[in-house]
Amino acid sequence: MNSHARIELRDLHLPASIGTYGPGDVVPDAHVLDLDLEISADLIQVASDAMVHVFDYDPLIAQIAVIARSRKFETQEYLMTLIAQACAAHAEILAVEICLRKYPVLAGTGSLGVRLIVGSEDLAAMRRSKY
Repeated sequence: MNSHARIELRDLHLPASIGTYGPGDVVPDAHVLDLDLEISADLIQVASDAMVHVFDYDPLIAQIAVIARSRKFETQEYLMTLIAQACAAHAEILAVEICLRKYPVLAGTGSLGVRLIVGSEDLAAMRRSKY
């Protein structure tokens, strides 16, 4: 089968400490992850109702939570890099799109996000380099 499918995770509040803030700076209340995983449609269009036929995303989500708690991060970009590497460790994932946003940004409003799109060739290169 040549078609692809997506697993979409939305609005996951990460247990992360990101950034350095001074007096008067707006400190975010939350860092929120959106994650799109491109996988083979064979892992969604299955012949029977059994976990052995699908991609089990729960271990990846647990690993992302461990990464987010692992240290204080200076930048959300580095955390995103580690999340991309965690995704690359799963051969079932063909490509990934990661968006990490924080809120509020100013006067209790707004969100600011960074998006990373890792296509199949770049994900394969990450696997070959072992990050």
